[in-house]
Amino acid sequence: MNVYDSSRIADMLKNEGYEETHRQAEADIVLFNTCHIREKAAEKLFSDLGRAHLIQLEREESGKKTIIGVVGCVVQAEDEQIIKRAPFVDFALGPLMYHKIPEVLRQIKQNKERQPIVNTEFPAESKFDFLPENKAGGACSFLAIQEGCNNFCTYCVVPYTRGVEYSRPVAEVLAEAKRLLATGTLEINLLGQNVNSYHGEDATGKERNLAYLLHKVAELDGLKRIRYTTSYPADMTDDLIECHRDIEILMPYLHLPIQSGSDSILKAMNRRHTSGDYLRIVEKLQKANPQIGMSSDFIVGFPGETDADFQQTLDIVNEVKYIQAFSFKYSRRAGTPAAVMDNQVEEKVKKERLEILQNLLFAYQDKFNQSCIGKKMPVLLEQKGRHKGQLIGRTPYMQNLHVETDSANMNKIIEVKITEATTNSLSGKEI
Repeated sequence: MNVYDSSRIADMLKNEGYEETHRQAEADIVLFNTCHIREKAAEKLFSDLGRAHLIQLEREESGKKTIIGVVGCVVQAEDEQIIKRAPFVDFALGPLMYHKIPEVLRQIKQNKERQPIVNTEFPAESKFDFLPENKAGGACSFLAIQEGCNNFCTYCVVPYTRGVEYSRPVAEVLAEAKRLLATGTLEINLLGQNVNSYHGEDATGKERNLAYLLHKVAELDGLKRIRYTTSYPADMTDDLIECHRDIEILMPYLHLPIQSGSDSILKAMNRRHTSGDYLRIVEKLQKANPQIGMSSDFIVGFPGETDADFQQTLDIVNEVKYIQAFSFKYSRRAGTPAAVMDNQVEEKVKKERLEILQNLLFAYQDKFNQSCIGKKMPVLLEQKGRHKGQLIGRTPYMQNLHVETDSANMNKIIEVKITEATTNSLSGKEI
């Protein structure tokens, strides 16, 4: 979602006459788009801000003004604390207010006395109504269809930083998808904090779900691939599962976070599913499409997690055999119920459990990648590799793949025979 937001911010600034630069010393505006899911990301922001301030001071000596702005979820969570900790920041906007950036920049330029601008409102109007038309930046594009979350998992800040769930109207989503396709997109990844809770209205005012939207998007001319992320298990409806059987261009890969294999921990997390519910969903998905590969998120060391609870998480991994996964130590987030729970797990225990879990996850990921050797796969090439004549793309299963091929194949789908595999990537030969 932050990649999508950042690209839309860049579009807005280009419409205001600005150009992107990769050298911060050249920048008249430096913007940080932030995430507050984990503590490390939030703390990293203040380190980066300090470095930006040094460049800001150097530019001032040569008569150049640098505007520093922060947007996103850290702003929503920290509010005025950002200005207190980094008083040189010119503006700070929450994730639902970044469409105000052009207006804020004009205000800053008009003000002779420097007065930081902070806005963390949850506006009545949708920010999507104020964004410029989206265009493809390559063959793969993100398209936000839903924002916010109503689940209030006890460890998560999203409902507090992104607000309640909002779904964009069907027609609006389709219009943006058509623009992306017209400007070079081949793959669209539909985004939302809880994407499968999508309930956008159609032209008649009737609420439609994600399954309906997927079928509509799949009908668009020129689209070769569809993905969607991130999903919530309790919102995996039967008609959405059937999409994995019926829509040919829906990729055979699904990221479906479970977080823990222990029912007692899932209850403490306020997840609306049990491990049994989750496994039944996976079984339905595998029946709908036997080729599907599963990915997930895991949190170890959640308050109250025992050795037995952790073993149940390992059991889930052994049952599903994930082809990819993201795993983290539980991180306290201020303002969430879990942050004040009494039974916090020791850092040493969390670290040990994470290492055990990741070793198991990587073993299954490596096994799946090794099983791909000798197979032929369509690969969407997206960027140049480190070596001359090499391009990097992604398989239907989101694996990174390196292949020697003509540079003219950039942003195209080619057939590749897999020749080598590591835990994190594949290599292949163009067919």
